[in-house]
Amino acid sequence: MTYHVVWAEPAIDTAAGYLSDDAEGLSTVMDRIDDLAIEPTPKESSGLGSSGLRRLHVGRYRVLYEIDEEEQGLTIIHIGRLG
Repeated sequence: MTYHVVWAEPAIDTAAGYLSDDAEGLSTVMDRIDDLAIEPTPKESSGLGSSGLRRLHVGRYRVLYEIDEEEQGLTIIHIGRLG
């Protein structure tokens, strides 16, 4: 089963801001997000309570996303970066 991925506008804006100073790191993040379409709950991710939200660690980046099982989709809500 493949999930469709939707980006919330704030996540797009944040990712665009990181692109200018860390294109390679952001490319890795994008690749991992593509992988979520196939496996939305990889071992590198963790659930955040019973909210349906999950967090994925990708190097120094963190991706917050929500899975919608009914629609077979996930929404990228936020991308954050350490350092």
